[in-house]
Formats: sequence, C-alpha cells, structure tokens
Amino acid sequence: MTDPSFFNKFFIWPILNLLLALHKIFETIGIPGALGFSIIFLTILVRMVLWPLTAQQLKSAKKMSDLRPKLEDLKKRFGDDKQRLQKEQIALYKEHGVNPASGCLPMILQIPIFIALYQVLLQVLRTSSETNFLQQINQIVYHPILRPSSQLDPSFLGFNLAQKPSDWSQAGPVLLLVPIITGLLQFIQSKMLAAPKGQKKKEPEEKKGKEKQEELMVAMQSQMTYLMPGMIALFAYGFPLGLSLYWNTFTIFGIIQQYLLSGFGGLVDIVPFLKKKEENGKNGKSNN
Repeated sequence: MTDPSFFNKFFIWPILNLLLALHKIFETIGIPGALGFSIIFLTILVRMVLWPLTAQQLKSAKKMSDLRPKLEDLKKRFGDDKQRLQKEQIALYKEHGVNPASGCLPMILQIPIFIALYQVLLQVLRTSSETNFLQQINQIVYHPILRPSSQLDPSFLGFNLAQKPSDWSQAGPVLLLVPIITGLLQFIQSKMLAAPKGQKKKEPEEKKGKEKQEELMVAMQSQMTYLMPGMIALFAYGFPLGLSLYWNTFTIFGIIQQYLLSGFGGLVDIVPFLKKKEENGKNGKSNN
C-alpha cells in the first residue's frame, strides 16, 4: 500500500484518505461504529461520482434490449448475407441513436476504482489492529489531521467488521445471515438487469444452427443470474464483514439506480405484483 506505484498514487491513496476523512468526521461527532458508517458513506460517494457513467451504461443496455426483436428480425431476413446484415444493423443503430460499444467504456472506467476501493477496505479490515498499520497510514495521509489517534475500531452495530461469517461457530450463527443477504441482493440486481420474458418474441419451432447457438447463449446468461449471486455469497462467507457492508451498500445503490433508469426489469418475472406497480407508475406519468 505504501509503494508509490501509479495505481497506488492515483487510486489507492485518494480512496484511503477519503475513508480516513470520513472516519475522522464520524469519530469527532462521537458516532459509534465510525468505521462502518465511513465504509457506507465512502461507497455511496463513489457511486454518486460514477452515477453518470453507470447511467450511460444502463441506458445503452436498455436500448440494446429494446432493439433485440428488430435485430432478430434482421437476422432472419439477411442471415445468409453477412455484409447486408451488418449494413442493416448499423442503419438500425443509427436510426435509434444506439452505439453498441457505448456501454463498455463506462464499465471499463469504473473497474480500477472498484478494485482500489476493495483493496483499501480489505487492507484496513485485515491490518487495522496491527501495530505497524498506523505507521503505514502516516506515510500516505495527505494531511496530519487525518492521522488516526489510535487503531481503527472495527465495531459496528454489535458486529466486528474484521470478523468473517466463516467464524460463525465462535461468533454465533447470526453471521450466516450476512452471505445470505449478500447473495439475495445480488440476485435481485441481476434479475433487474435482465429483460422481462414478456418483452422477448417467441421464436418458431424450426430454427437454424445460428439461432440455436444464440438460444444456448441466452440459457447460459440465465444460469449466470443464479450462479453469480451464489459465488458472491460464497465470497462473503470467507471475507471480513466490512467488505460485505461495502458490497451490500454498493448493490442496494445499484438496485435503486437500475429502478430509476429502467424499472424492475426481469424481476417482474418472479414477483408479478411489481409488473402491475410498474405499469400503474407509467400510466400515472402519462396521465400527468
């Protein structure tokens, strides 16, 4: 962390100093669980800064999802003529103002920030109780006022943020709720990112090899909707609680942003009353 590499200087150190600044504010006010609230507010601040990039990514994905039936129609009409198909696809994208690559750049730009945020929290939670931790921080802080007067207290709402759910046999089975909640929130967000099944056109029974291949890819994406939350829950089981606090704050913010920009998405397939709620909301807006 103290190595003056490019990534540390421009990503790790700024995020660490921001975390320490928030911790100093909460500590000065006298709020218990200062480290936990610092993690929550830091995650929200980072998400707010990245809001425009994430919004662009979600809007681009929504446009591509809306165009899927028309793209499928073009493949049926010009599937044997690749050049004509490509030309028609480009024309369709231009007509609707869609750039297929526009959703990738915002995602790529966010990755270094998320990695830095993860590494900072992991380092703080794992080494905050070590004697040399303060010495390391003193080499990195931008201003002496940010230097912690003592080791960071990992206590938050009755939990030790440095503890892992895998230690539940010593700390209590309540810790097992953390990976379950983490996986559930991730599943909700994954379903919201998917298009509702009602928006997809039914394909004819007889399909060409290419169409069957695309169907297989859709099935794999559907499996990832269930596999990814399971993997995240498994990670949450073996990592400090503070990282789950960060990840769940991150996910909840993403769920809210997804709803504001694109609605409930594929979540309406498993929670039917959300579809009615979404339709009522749209009707209310149109009446106004």
